[in-house]
Amino acid sequence: MYSYADRIRAVRLYIKLGKRVAATLRQLGYPTKNSLKCWHREFEQRLDLPAGYVRSKSAYSQEQKQHAVEHYLEHGRCVAATIKALGYPGRVSLHAWIQELRPEEQARVVGRSEAASPAIKQAAVIALCTREGNAQEIARKLGVRRETLYNWKNQLLGRQASASMKRHHHKSSGSEREALEQQLAELRREVHRLQLEQDVLTVTNEILKKDVGIDRKSLSNREKTQLVDALKKTYAVSDLLQLVGLARSSYFYHRARLEATDKYIEVRRTIAEIFESNHRCYGYRRIQASLNRQRVSISEKVVQRLMRQEQLVATAPKRRRYGSYMGELTPAPENLLKRNFEAAAPNEKWLTDISEFQIPAGKVYLSPVIDCFDGFVVSWSIGTRPDAELVNSMLDAAVETIVSGDDRPIVHSDRGAHYRWPGWISRITNARLIRSMSRKGYSPDNAACEGFFGRLKNELFYPRNWQSTTIDQFVDALDAYIRWYNEKRIKISLGALSPVEYRKSLGLIA
Repeated sequence: MYSYADRIRAVRLYIKLGKRVAATLRQLGYPTKNSLKCWHREFEQRLDLPAGYVRSKSAYSQEQKQHAVEHYLEHGRCVAATIKALGYPGRVSLHAWIQELRPEEQARVVGRSEAASPAIKQAAVIALCTREGNAQEIARKLGVRRETLYNWKNQLLGRQASASMKRHHHKSSGSEREALEQQLAELRREVHRLQLEQDVLTVTNEILKKDVGIDRKSLSNREKTQLVDALKKTYAVSDLLQLVGLARSSYFYHRARLEATDKYIEVRRTIAEIFESNHRCYGYRRIQASLNRQRVSISEKVVQRLMRQEQLVATAPKRRRYGSYMGELTPAPENLLKRNFEAAAPNEKWLTDISEFQIPAGKVYLSPVIDCFDGFVVSWSIGTRPDAELVNSMLDAAVETIVSGDDRPIVHSDRGAHYRWPGWISRITNARLIRSMSRKGYSPDNAACEGFFGRLKNELFYPRNWQSTTIDQFVDALDAYIRWYNEKRIKISLGALSPVEYRKSLGLIA
């Protein structure tokens, strides 16, 4: 939400520039076209803008609110019944009124619960039929209504079956009691089976890190053995083997294999340390290259297997969102690279672009310069607004890195307005650099820079939760990642070296 000063400045500039929307937005960098026109219409009508946005008044009076809350509390605390009886309000509004008028009752406001599982129903029916007290006590302990308890009994045992095993000779005969005891025994066996299946699913998720809904037939015999070992103290081994579908001989074979000494214990620990210390983004190739740098010789297939067993999965690229080009502003220079992102030496071809990071605390923008020679990030600037200062400061820092006066890098970008400012063009000219731009609407023309953004977001941005992160903390994390990217992140195409290490190996830097 923009402040009053921001809105009035935008409207006055819009009028000053002859009501030209594009010129106003280029100079300010905000807002949207529709917002600007809406502010201008409001300014013409009132000769001023409101100081802030005021919420509309409630459609219900205080008496109606009080009446709704009292009806809710006096009629079983049922939201649906209150709305049906009064004809108002909605669920969200009613909860808000309860919080406002009777906050001490809010803890008792409960939403619609999920349907009870078959195991819960069967256990409840057993408790009902074998009870010593009355049914109301059983219902209160289970947290359901008495009527619900009897409905479950009718579903499982039928309406003819008695709801109690107390000896009422005038109501039930011995044969009816025997039949009821048989049904209860079957229910107990069914509850035991369902509980066993539930525990197996839980262990599958906790120990094997598998999805709860996975088919047990797809598990390997080794994984089935781990399940049986985890539950054999609670259930009989024979029942577990039958449920998971594992032969007794196979179970003891794999159990002996699991108890044997693992010769890869130290390697597993090293692999986990490499994976965690590099933003959890290394696949098996870069893991193996890192192991070779530590003089640990191991094949790629073994690394793959160990990573799979340790559940070390590198982040996968996300599908890119659709983006559209907004149109031409001024004549653009020719595309000199033509998708050839290879360079024989540093400072021949530079790529640049702007990427947005949206976190709960706000938006952050990154503008880097990438050298096509080895992917080295020559310079970068991070800010909260994608304005001219963001790209100009980045370009100034990149120009300062040029040592030789003979270097005249080609600076390739998209057709964004940031690269058509007079300040940007003058800086390019003064530094004797060469401008190059992608074709209109062709993001692959700047694919190498887009690839850097993709790796950055897959390895740093997407895997983490930024809910409680401030803007300054995120900027520090982004800056630290780029420094790690230059100095430590190995690239297989560079011989398993980082860009800085690669340049040192060639003698380009000390």
